[in-house]
Amino acid sequence: MASIVTEKDGRRLIQLSPNENRKRPKIRLGKVSKREAEAFRGHIENLVRASSTSVAISQATADWLANLPDALRDRIETAGLIGPRDQRESLTLAEWLRKYIAGRTDVKASTIINYEQVERDLIRHFGQDRMLESITAGCAEDFRIRLKADGLAEGTIRRRCKRAKQFFMAAVKRKIIDQNPFADMKCGNSSNPERYYFIRPEDMQKVLDACPDVQWRLLFALARYGGLRMPSELLPLKWADVDFATMRFVVHSPKTAHQGKAFRTVPIFPQLYPMLLEAFEEAEAGQENVITMNLSRGTNLRTQACRIIRRAGLEPWPKLFQNLRSTRETELAEEYPVQVVCEWIGNSPAVAAKHYLQVTDDHYKKAVQNPVHDPVQTAHVDGRQEMAAKRAKCVSGRNVKGWLKNASPCKSKGLHSMTPRGLEPRLPG
Repeated sequence: MASIVTEKDGRRLIQLSPNENRKRPKIRLGKVSKREAEAFRGHIENLVRASSTSVAISQATADWLANLPDALRDRIETAGLIGPRDQRESLTLAEWLRKYIAGRTDVKASTIINYEQVERDLIRHFGQDRMLESITAGCAEDFRIRLKADGLAEGTIRRRCKRAKQFFMAAVKRKIIDQNPFADMKCGNSSNPERYYFIRPEDMQKVLDACPDVQWRLLFALARYGGLRMPSELLPLKWADVDFATMRFVVHSPKTAHQGKAFRTVPIFPQLYPMLLEAFEEAEAGQENVITMNLSRGTNLRTQACRIIRRAGLEPWPKLFQNLRSTRETELAEEYPVQVVCEWIGNSPAVAAKHYLQVTDDHYKKAVQNPVHDPVQTAHVDGRQEMAAKRAKCVSGRNVKGWLKNASPCKSKGLHSMTPRGLEPRLPG
């Protein structure tokens, strides 16, 4: 369908098969390497197949075409393989979002759920029939303001605006629109210390005592003392992953799988061991999953967890499961090096510092414990303070005058010169 021709001066071109006029269209590439020419020919052949069979071009060719310099694109248009640039697709917001999300077959189901949440937010604000190119940077700012008016936390607002920016950037790459209205909006991850909450061991014990069965006790224990993500790291956990001999278990992590960290090994901590052993002893023969509760997509895990917490006489804390995990990482950071803690919890030191590690009241108490509340140090400090007080009293202006008044004159006892060093005798007499 297409062949590479190298001219005498080293320039290359793509020559197509004869058309209806028996002419062979040429697309001049200039001085490019053979490898670059081969890659170019592959995309050209994809365009030829698409134009002759009326099928859509591949995503790779679409992305390549979108990033071509204008001069090369014009030559492909002249060859009749693509239409003029001004005949690009015009879509409504709803049409584009449906098309984009349907095409993301490369992401997990949980990511699609997040996409669909932002899709609903955008359509609710702009309307289904809003033309995509009519949405400006000011419109994007209004969308953010609406999310804030809905009472969403700053972190949630940033995540949803980040998704919206992603949707519009994909439209820019495909030349559906010229500019991304969310391009200048800051959508990075933010940390809100006001939503941190440290779950003390005594409060955690109340929650465990209020759990209806061993499954719920183990669920809370895995989050609080194992540091697992809920529910994504809970569902894949199997008894084959638990090794009581070495007191370790393997955690499968869908969130970090794409980073080459599909699993990690975590100690069976002493606080976790009783619940894990109890669940193992109650497991039926042949049972594979550690947690057998129905934790499917439609199950509202947090709702039931809040009921148990209230049954324990406590109020549910913000970011319920993440703060259980955050509490555990904060505790471990007090005892172990940061690289060890992050290996067990499954995040990086930067993420831990920004989103997980907490400053608690115990840190302040510990800071003032030494030396003021330490008996040995207290005695030492009190002794120094008493000595300092006596010195201050002695050097006060009134006492100095008294000393001068009552002082006896100094009577000389006579001074004896000493011989220079090296001569005898050195001592007087």
